[in-house]
Amino acid sequence: MTGDITQSGLIDLIDQQRSKLGYLSISALMALTRTGNVILDPFSTLISIHAEIGRDNIFYPAVRLDATSPEMLEIGRRNTFYGNTVIDAQTGLITIGNGNLFGEGCVHVATNQPGATIIIGSDGRYRGSIQISGLSVLGDGSQILGNIIVRDVQLGAGGSFRHPIADERGAVLKGMGEGRGITLETGQVIAGNGTLAPENVRMQSFYHPDAK
Repeated sequence: MTGDITQSGLIDLIDQQRSKLGYLSISALMALTRTGNVILDPFSTLISIHAEIGRDNIFYPAVRLDATSPEMLEIGRRNTFYGNTVIDAQTGLITIGNGNLFGEGCVHVATNQPGATIIIGSDGRYRGSIQISGLSVLGDGSQILGNIIVRDVQLGAGGSFRHPIADERGAVLKGMGEGRGITLETGQVIAGNGTLAPENVRMQSFYHPDAK
């Protein structure tokens, strides 16, 4: 029977496993806190060595950021990544702006098909059981809420969910359903009930009449 592993030896073993899969070591991960980032549980947080991380982001436990090569994954400032968020830049660029909320729930953003690129602006909210893939642009203030699977989606930019005028907010997908090739303009929303049908597009003031 082998002897107990020392604390330093344990960290070395963990770092060896991380290195094999291209993730930052525990010490390199915690070095991100020098620029205001918050890593609440470094042992369950996995960030690729290729990821570019800005300032003042918050990473809750069980977050994973993958990138297959340099300049494939760019994270801005003041984003919050709740547990069970996966950002996976395999075949194309993923960029994320500032002040976005990913979760709570299970959020999976992935470029995993040829030609895929995902651009996410700032001040968006993506909460629920969500999968985003393909060639997608989620403009400033956009929201995806509920149980949603989308590919090749274009959501128009606008104010955040805190903006007082609903029809000036970023575009929204909510409810439940799947969709591909959806394009929404500023202030528009689809509330899905199994599918995300273009004929169900409404202005957000339909659901928020007091926010006109």
